[in-house]
This record gives sequence, structure tokens and C-alpha cells, in this order.
Amino acid sequence: MGQLTLKKVQKFYGTYEVLKRIELEVKNGEFVVFVGPSGCGKSTLLRMIAGLDETSAGDILIDGKRVNDLPPVKRGIAMVFQSYALYPHMTVFENIAFPLRVEKMPEERLKAKVEHAARILHLGERLQQKPGMLSGGQRQRVAIGRAIVREPKIFLFDEPLSNLDAALRADMRIELAKLHRQLKATMIYVTHDQVEAMTMADRIVVLNAGEIAQTGAPLELYHKPANVFVAGFIGHPRMNFLPVTCKGASDAGIEIDFLGQTALIPVHPRAGMVGATLTLGIRPEHIAIGSGDLSLTITPSVVERLGANTVAYASLGEDSENYCAMLPGTVALRTDEPVKTGIRAADCHLFDQNGMAFERRVDMTDIDMALFDPAA
Repeated sequence: MGQLTLKKVQKFYGTYEVLKRIELEVKNGEFVVFVGPSGCGKSTLLRMIAGLDETSAGDILIDGKRVNDLPPVKRGIAMVFQSYALYPHMTVFENIAFPLRVEKMPEERLKAKVEHAARILHLGERLQQKPGMLSGGQRQRVAIGRAIVREPKIFLFDEPLSNLDAALRADMRIELAKLHRQLKATMIYVTHDQVEAMTMADRIVVLNAGEIAQTGAPLELYHKPANVFVAGFIGHPRMNFLPVTCKGASDAGIEIDFLGQTALIPVHPRAGMVGATLTLGIRPEHIAIGSGDLSLTITPSVVERLGANTVAYASLGEDSENYCAMLPGTVALRTDEPVKTGIRAADCHLFDQNGMAFERRVDMTDIDMALFDPAA
């Protein structure tokens, strides 16, 4: 088993509260990713679960047992760090076997465990080589192998791919996803890279300033972000945010005014919104050339041609953030030349004055609802 429960977990450094009453349940066999900007507390929370940092308040339970006062070796966890932390003078075999030798495991059983881990990680032909002869991805696999042989209840990964180049990161994401399916183990993974979170997680925990901003399956966070922070963090390029005014509300949604244009945004309305300034969110990939329920003419200051897509950035005013549109790669777009773009109301998100999202009436016709279920 590998069930993790966090109950009102807090972390203080002096009087500064780094983590604020974190409540979380991780089911046995889940792949859960902690994601958020630098300084949000994700690595601190992982280190507290591992027992490397002290818990200031609250309870950490593994399989129902409180482990706050247990040392790391007694918690049934194994941790893989950003740095490989391999012994350069030892072979791959001895690096993987090291924690078993510390436990004084019989040689025959030790050898069987190391060879089994090596087969899983495709390191069988590298066992007699030393780390200096391996690529970055192979070294990280050795570090993972050292965790596998301990047969932990929970695997903890602290930004393990950040030292790799882009191509290796993509390869290792696939390898880790396969490893999770093969081992069926509970894995908790920390990253600041939301692409890693979206591609690997069963469930994502988005942290912001020491608090959980939202927890859910990747597509749930993409289609139904709970607030402006999550909406802007999940998705690349990030969501565009536009100030609008509420003109009216009905069972069908909220009618908004944007630069003299009106549109009905299909969200569940709330009372007392008429006349309020709201925030309209639209993802760059949901913007098209031409007219829509709302139209906006932009003059791109930067155009990025990525092959399959072309990304245009434009300023909507001195104090505004760049407005971004992700368009088909075949679009003839040039810097400093105006282009009319359109937005469908059904693709829009709407947020109140406090940055909290109105629940969207998302058309799920083409979406498997099981993908919104974290247990799927």
C-alpha cells in the first residue's frame, strides 16, 4: 500500500508561514504532481513528507500511520533528487545496490533485485560501467533504480528532469509514465514545469504562496480552472485576461460588454453581478483569424513561427500584458501589420472581482468524462 494523507500541515521558518494548513489525500497507486511557481512551497512539502524537513504543525500519515516523528528510512519512502547523487567511483550495479548493502541484504537476493530494476530501466548492459560513462538520462535512471530496489510504499521525485536537455526531458517523461504503469506504485512528483504536470499526472496539485489553489485531473484544470491563478498557470502559452463589464445574467449565462461588443458567456451566473467589472479569460489556442462572438484587431509586435503553429504577441495598451494568439502555422502573419481575430463565447472563461471562476457550461461532446475523474 502507499496511501498518503496530509492533515492541516503547516511549515514555519521563524514567524513566516511557508505552508498553510495543507489538506490532501493521495490514493494508493496514484501519480500526483505538485506544481507551482518558484517559492510556492512544493519542494518544502515534498521534503516534509520524506522526513527531511520538520513539520511545524499538522499530521502526515502513510497508510493511516502518523509518521511526523519517524526518520526518513522508517517511512517507507524513496526519494529521487534533481541531482543524480551517484557515487562516481562505483559501477552502476553498486550504485543501485548501495541501499541494499547498507541493509546487509544477502548477496544473492541483492543481485536479483538490482538486475530486476536494471531490466525495468533498460540498464542491463550498463551495470559494470561507471556514471561518468553514462548520459544524463541514463544517470537519472540509475538514481531511479536505486529507489526501485528499496520497494518503497511511495516514490518521491524532486524536479528530477530539470538538469536534462529538452529532448531528454521528453524521453524521460515517457519513461517515468511507463514506469508508473509497470510498478503501479504511488508516486509524488514536484516540478515547476506545467507541461510535465499535464503529461504525467493522474492528478495535479497546484500550489500558490503556500496554499493549494486547486487539485484535479489535468484536463479538469485546463477546462475548468477554479481561479485566475490556475487559469494562467495551466496551459502554454498562458491564458489571456481581458477586463469586461457584466451587462446582465440569466439561466443561459452572463452577458458581458467588451469594447462595445456584447456576448453571452455560458457560465452559471451569480446574483448581484450587473455592472461589475469582471475578467474574461481566453486561451491563445482558442483564438482564430476573422470574426467571432467577440472580435479584436491586433498588431503583432512579435511573431514566432513554430511550424505547426504560429504564435503572435501584441500589446493592447501600455499597462496591459501581451495578448497572445496561437494560430495555424500556415497563417500569413507579419509583425506590425494589423490582423482581425475572433473569439467564441463558448471557449471563454469568466472570473469575478476576487479572481474566482464562474463555473463553465463546457460542451463535453468530444471529451471523455473519465478524463476528468482523478481516479480514472
